[in-house]
Amino acid sequence: MTRIAYVNGDFLPLDEARISVLDRGFLFADGIYEVSAVLESKLVDNESHLLRLERSVGEIALAMPETRERIEEIQKELIARNGLVEGVVYIQVTRGAADRDFAFPKGVKPSLVMFTQEKNIVASPLAQRGIAVKTLPDIRWARRDIKSVALLAQVLAKQAAAEAGCQEAWMIEDGKITEGGSSTVFIVTKDDVIVTRPNSNAILPGCTRKALLALAEERQIRIEERAFSVDEALTAKEAFITSASAFLQPVVTIDGAQVADGKPGPLATRLREIYIDFARATAR
Repeated sequence: MTRIAYVNGDFLPLDEARISVLDRGFLFADGIYEVSAVLESKLVDNESHLLRLERSVGEIALAMPETRERIEEIQKELIARNGLVEGVVYIQVTRGAADRDFAFPKGVKPSLVMFTQEKNIVASPLAQRGIAVKTLPDIRWARRDIKSVALLAQVLAKQAAAEAGCQEAWMIEDGKITEGGSSTVFIVTKDDVIVTRPNSNAILPGCTRKALLALAEERQIRIEERAFSVDEALTAKEAFITSASAFLQPVVTIDGAQVADGKPGPLATRLREIYIDFARATAR
């Protein structure tokens, strides 16, 4: 089956999808992206992602190319055209195409590109056995709360992690973990308290993070929003990450050292099941 993409008003085969070489997303990484999970051919927590898209474009003075309602219609059309059952829908908005100049061009229409990817999320082997992470210095810019397409630092970090046999990179700044290369980071203390860094310009406000914390609070699981170090993570009872494309994955080693007994912990396992139930019940 030929994959179908969406580019500025047109649905077309992925291998025919094109943008201009003058597109500012290509030239300057002047753009924003979002990723929404798909489960049983339905969008998971999609309103949260579209609201974050709207916020991010606003933070860089970029107009939304379509209404949130229209973007969701396009997402659903792509899911249908691609016969997607489980995976993600990727959205990218850039400032559009214009002659190369650093200042914002006038009278240019933003570009909107979208496509789907199949992905095994629910039955992921990594979620069953846990993942390994590698820590690296956080060399990114100061506005990580904006979901920018400028991802070179994350690419380099995740490549270093892959070369070390790890599935994720954890960024370190001032002795504390900020977040993963494409995920939010959590630990569980000996007293079964979930600890995660509070939202700020230092991290992306994760949509899965937000939903998971709400689900944990409903079940009266204690939560602390504060920074923590690698040493604290290594002595934690459990560690895990969240993201739209992975839901929740336990972390079993950090820089080659085991977290607890080196196996997925009971709370992370339970929270993953709770989130999957939430995703199935609310997807639309």
